[in-house]
Amino acid sequence: GHARDAMSASKSDQVRQFTVGDDDDGVRLDRWFKRNLPQIGFATVSRWARTGQIRVDGKRAKPEDRLTAGQTLRVPPGGEARAGGAKKRVRRDLSPDDIAEAKGMVIRETPSAIVLNKPPGLATQGGSKTNRHVDGLLDAFVEDEDTLRPRLVHRLDKDTSGVLLIARTPGSAAAYSKRFAGRSARKVYWALVVGRPEVTEGTIEAPLAKQPGTGGEKMHVDEENGQAAKTRYRVIDRASDRASWVELEPLTGRTHQLRVHMAAIGHPIVGDGKYGGRDAFLTGAISRKMHLHARRLIISEPSNQAAKGTAGGKLDVTAALPEHFAASMEALGFEESQSDASPLRDETPERTPAQKKQAARQHAKQYRKSRRGERRTRTTSAMTAQKKAKQKPKGKGKASPKPKGRR
Repeated sequence: GHARDAMSASKSDQVRQFTVGDDDDGVRLDRWFKRNLPQIGFATVSRWARTGQIRVDGKRAKPEDRLTAGQTLRVPPGGEARAGGAKKRVRRDLSPDDIAEAKGMVIRETPSAIVLNKPPGLATQGGSKTNRHVDGLLDAFVEDEDTLRPRLVHRLDKDTSGVLLIARTPGSAAAYSKRFAGRSARKVYWALVVGRPEVTEGTIEAPLAKQPGTGGEKMHVDEENGQAAKTRYRVIDRASDRASWVELEPLTGRTHQLRVHMAAIGHPIVGDGKYGGRDAFLTGAISRKMHLHARRLIISEPSNQAAKGTAGGKLDVTAALPEHFAASMEALGFEESQSDASPLRDETPERTPAQKKQAARQHAKQYRKSRRGERRTRTTSAMTAQKKAKQKPKGKGKASPKPKGRR
């Protein structure tokens, strides 16, 4: 069985056997213990490995050896002998209302993930002034002592609603985090924006940085020092010149990216006073809440087959609009059926471990080459400077830059 299946036997005097799960494919042996038997310390694992008491498929193993899904791990008895025993993770006590709220957000469950439709106004994580947040409600999904607490792998702003993926295990959290960081996860947002963008489909490229004097609370476009940020957008429909319904796809994941980018092209998101000021609010029946919703997420699941290198299935989830957004759509005459929130870009194919290795080798080779060139240029420049100094001891003219590539 998997490590968690045998946790209850972990304090017995029996030799334990575990099958390495798909979530733990490729992890180091010492990391496997941290994930699956956290009550056994690193020193114990090292000692067991050194004395040959840990076996992987019957062979001795070192703490740094990487495991493969399907391998059998032999673990000796004991190892929890710590003063006062291993600290148990304290499960947060949630009220029946909290549990009902958490369970009510669920729109899809798979062996590796729980997908929520986050309501507007609920923060994803806690902060100095935030006591109520999604992260605090995740204990609602911990059924017993052997169930691992699910983990956040990405975030949505407090006032943004929609698809939020929670990973069930450390292994699936690592896999999903990689997909979000590597941009293979495709996210499509719906937004109502003020006015009518002239260009109906395009890409906004504007580097973003924290705005000085806001304590990191606000971002702004900063061509000099900002981090690259890119957003694809498409206008689905317009309500004369008053407002437009747009589909947004972030190609990078900067803080408040979609909000800052739409404000930067003169069409702030309806209800986003932070970046659109007073102009972000429409009169009449239109809610003052933010109209930004993570409508759809398409992401490949971690491998759930024993065969190495095979990808899992596709997780494709759409989240229903919150009440205020749906009411505004109706008031402006927009029909939800006009869009299925299809991603605007093609899927980035996931690279196999062999392709990743090859790319890393290629990168290292290029880097070494460029460093060699730099050293040569530095040496040549130094020699040239010495020659010039000998020839013109009193010269004050500036040296013109050397053409690159010449030796």
